[in-house]
Order: sequence, then C-alpha cells, then structure tokens
Amino acid sequence: MSGLYFITDQGLSKNGVFEDVKQVLNGGCRLVQYREKEKSAQEIITEAQAVMELCKQANATCIINNRVDVALAVDAHGVHLGQDDMPVTDAREILGKDKLIGVTVHNVEEALLAVEQGADHISVSPIFHTDTKKDAGKPAGIKLIKEIKPKVKVPIVAIGGIKQSNMLEVLSAGADAVAIISGILNSENVEEKTKEIVGIINDTT
Repeated sequence: MSGLYFITDQGLSKNGVFEDVKQVLNGGCRLVQYREKEKSAQEIITEAQAVMELCKQANATCIINNRVDVALAVDAHGVHLGQDDMPVTDAREILGKDKLIGVTVHNVEEALLAVEQGADHISVSPIFHTDTKKDAGKPAGIKLIKEIKPKVKVPIVAIGGIKQSNMLEVLSAGADAVAIISGILNSENVEEKTKEIVGIINDTT
C-alpha cells in the first residue's frame, strides 16, 4: 500500500462521488476509500457497489470506511476502522483473512495495539490541521510518523491536512501513502490534479 490514497467526501464533491472516483482512477490513483455516514444503508451499499466496480475495472484497491457490513455486501478489498468502531479481531472474523483491515491511530500505543490485533495497515491521524473531518483531534505532526515507523512492519497511511505542498515532507518522514481529499476535490479538474500529484509522488519515491 503506497502512493496516493483518496477518500471520498460527499460534502466537498462538485460532481458526485461516482464521478470523483472515476476521475481519480483515471488520474492514476490506485487506493480509494469510500466514506459516507449520512445516507441510508441501502444508498450506501448501492454507491459502494458502484465505487467497487470502478476500482475493479482500474485494478485499484477499494476500502470501505467504518462499515464492515457494507464491505462484506459489496465484496470490497477491505475496511477502515476508527478507534470507536468494531475491534479488528471481530472485523477479521467476519471478513476473513484475505481482506484488508486498516485502523486510524493517534499515538504509538494505538498503533502497536492495532498491529497486534491484526491490522494490515494503519492511518496516522491527523498530521496537520484539517477541516475535512471535524472530530479529527489535535494535529500530531510528522514526528508521530517518525516515532511509529521503526516500531511497526505494516504500511503507514498519513492523513489530515495533507496537500501537494507538504506531502513529500510526510512521505520522507516514513509514510507509505498520503491521503489527500480537499486538495483534490477543491481543484478545477480532479483528474488532472490527481495526475499531477501521482506524478510527483512517483518521481520522488
């Protein structure tokens, strides 16, 4: 798991989640997390299925935020869990050994526990101040990535306030992937912005 990690955001989307995912995939992104908390279960499953189909066609990885049931229903590649979501061990029992399970962590202790419980990757959050997730908490800075990196053997995704101007600093600190949301969705052309970001990452890693 490396490179650009895109997370959908209905609130920031100008053209709808389906179109956003289509464009980031066309732009070369191969990691997509579908995140939706406001819609009904049926709407979420329908949209997640469409996102999963796009990812399959592009040979990209599709992760479902929070909802193990949705990940199971659409046969997604995996699920992403927050600290207050279902425990990793329970999610693993439901999804099986072949699905990816990612966990959000805010400190070294949470990172070590997530890995011990069987997480395939961890998302260190938030690195910088972010307006995308209102309950993100106090920014940890890149120092937390540097603290966690030597202690774990799973990929690290950095999230929170990451944009084109600071992403290389984050990758240099030890992150394997960077989650960029507003920096892509606020751009004039989602596909072109994604291409630009992916190109820079590929040239420097």
